[in-house]
Amino acid sequence: MDFLRPEGSLSEADGAAAILPKVYSNPQPEESQSRVSVADFDYLKVIGTGSFGKVFLATQRENGRYYAVKVLKKHIILTRKEERNVMCEHRVLLKTLNHPFLVKLHFSFQTKDSLYLVLDYACGGELFYHLQREGVFGEPRARFYAAEMACALGYLHSLKIVYRDLKPENILLDSAGHVVLTDFGLCKEGMSRRGTTTTFCGTPEYLAPEVLLQKEYDRTVDWWGLGAVLHEMLYGLVNKPTELMLI
Repeated sequence: MDFLRPEGSLSEADGAAAILPKVYSNPQPEESQSRVSVADFDYLKVIGTGSFGKVFLATQRENGRYYAVKVLKKHIILTRKEERNVMCEHRVLLKTLNHPFLVKLHFSFQTKDSLYLVLDYACGGELFYHLQREGVFGEPRARFYAAEMACALGYLHSLKIVYRDLKPENILLDSAGHVVLTDFGLCKEGMSRRGTTTTFCGTPEYLAPEVLLQKEYDRTVDWWGLGAVLHEMLYGLVNKPTELMLI
């Protein structure tokens, strides 16, 4: 069954291949796979909203474990021609299953109308929430978070992936207070150490100058984003007028 369309499948000529040919119980090739569906979870409440759908706090009926279930509406994805970004997110999730500072994909499946990504539930919430509430962090705390973000970004770069969307809204905290990066829809894959690209995407407050100037850029734009987030942790959030938001 095609990931985005009720019938048929996306070919490479269409711009991408189907990204959910299977349903993953624990999407590691060496592990056994079992089929899961919408009915295997109890959906407790909405914990986030996005351009393509919502994120629910859910429990798996079999064992009572908590997950964050990202539900994406196919018709919105197709209308906005965002298939590539959704496919990219799924591929990156499959490549980064075992890093402690990147959100983990546990299951993925689909219905006629929606796509489901069952992810770690980071009960500490968004870094953005904590910055709004507390204003600024002390230097030791900011340094701790920045170090974990740097580990996550470095790991992505080792896989030739540029994150391109580091901001407090995409940085979660787990139950132990560790950083968990999420939302990989804007990642650029296949970026070697000397590779460059020109795609203009992201949120202005965290974009490197070369991106804003629409020049070629490389993976070092992630380090600029980290610097911007570190500045906000130490000196407070910058104003974010709605009209300036690109993504």
